[in-house]
This record gives sequence, structure tokens and C-alpha cells, in this order.
Amino acid sequence: MERRIRVLIGKPGLDGHDRGAKYIARALRDAGMEVVYTGIRQTPDAIASAAVQEDVDFVGLSLLSGAHNHLFPEVARLLREKGGDDIVLFGGGVIPEEDIPGLKEAGFRAIFAPGTSATEVVDFINREMQDRV
Repeated sequence: MERRIRVLIGKPGLDGHDRGAKYIARALRDAGMEVVYTGIRQTPDAIASAAVQEDVDFVGLSLLSGAHNHLFPEVARLLREKGGDDIVLFGGGVIPEEDIPGLKEAGFRAIFAPGTSATEVVDFINREMQDRV
């Protein structure tokens, strides 16, 4: 039996708006993936630790507070430090276009803007998994 794709959805920092994160988590579950949702107001360390403990394939971060240039790279750094450097990172939220190259340099494979369809996120994950094989 083939193992299902495992995805952790995290909300780092003080951002308390999680409607988009829950929407994506539900869509990923509907697509047959196992999803771990950490809840709001998580530290980068808590997200990285949970990702490694849960043996996830992907970590998706959602942030609307504007702290993405600090929190996203910190999660990436901690994941590498904890042995999760094979975990694929993606993010979403209110992120200015000019900040995306820096986030990609930090290790994020994709950044999704508001209004991105859940299908685009599912397709991204499926493509990334195919590339791993």
C-alpha cells in the first residue's frame, strides 16, 4: 500500500486569521492527503518540530501579518537544523511580489497569493511528489 502524502499547515507568529489555512487544509484532505494543522500563533520552532515529528513531506505556511520575511526563513532554518531538509516548503498569504525571490532563496518552492485556487496548491504538491520519485 502506498503511503499518502503528508502535509503540515502552519500559522507562525501572531497572525490570528486562519480561514485560508483551514480552506487549504480541507482541500488537501479532500485530495487524499494527510494533513496536520498546527493552529494559530505557533512559533517557528514548534512548527519545525511538529513537521519532523510527524514525518511530513510538505510544510505550508500561511501568514497575513507582514512578518513573512522573518518567520518563513526561520522555519526553513529550523527545519534544516532538525533534520527536515527533505521537506518541501510552500507559503501563502499577503506577501508582496518583491518579497517572493527572497523567500525562494530561503528554501520555499512556491508562494501562493490571495485568490489562488486550492486546485493550484494540490497540483503543486502532486508535481513536487512526482519529481521526488
